[in-house]
Amino acid sequence: MVDQNPDQAPKRRFFGGGRGILVMTLLAVALLAGVAGNLLPPAFAQGFGMHHDWGGGFMGGAPTQAQIDDRIDRITKHMAIELDGTADQQAKIAGIAKSAITDLRAMREKAQAARAQAVSLLSAQTIDRTAIERLRTEQIALAETASKRIAQALADSAEVLNPEQRKKVADWVTSGPWSRWHRG
Repeated sequence: MVDQNPDQAPKRRFFGGGRGILVMTLLAVALLAGVAGNLLPPAFAQGFGMHHDWGGGFMGGAPTQAQIDDRIDRITKHMAIELDGTADQQAKIAGIAKSAITDLRAMREKAQAARAQAVSLLSAQTIDRTAIERLRTEQIALAETASKRIAQALADSAEVLNPEQRKKVADWVTSGPWSRWHRG
């Protein structure tokens, strides 16, 4: 039997029920949008490595288009050597990557603007739930668009390679330096 004093109000849960979950979800979406918006384009351009210096340092800001193009050219040259690829394959894949990065950079700017908007919405005197939901919906759509663009670039690049070269890439992913990210 539980003793309850009818004069005492029941204790509130820490997150306030469903309302707290909504706020936590919105914060998570804003955080993910910010992280993806800041890290996705440079990560894609440098082979998913965080250890490269763009001239401004890790936190020194976004790389310039010239820095991105240079990095893509170096990566595709290295890849062509490793895969016994042709100069034509190298040029096609570099073009695909540069086009994708250009598209993703525009999405990054939208994500950064959304992060500022989320901070503004969550720190306002009154909470506008409709605006928060609209922002959440926009950010989910933006993430979906970015995901589709990356998948398109990967598929386009795979089509440039022959089956033997694609097998080498698959071997790199499963047993090379990229395999360390697979924990399954």
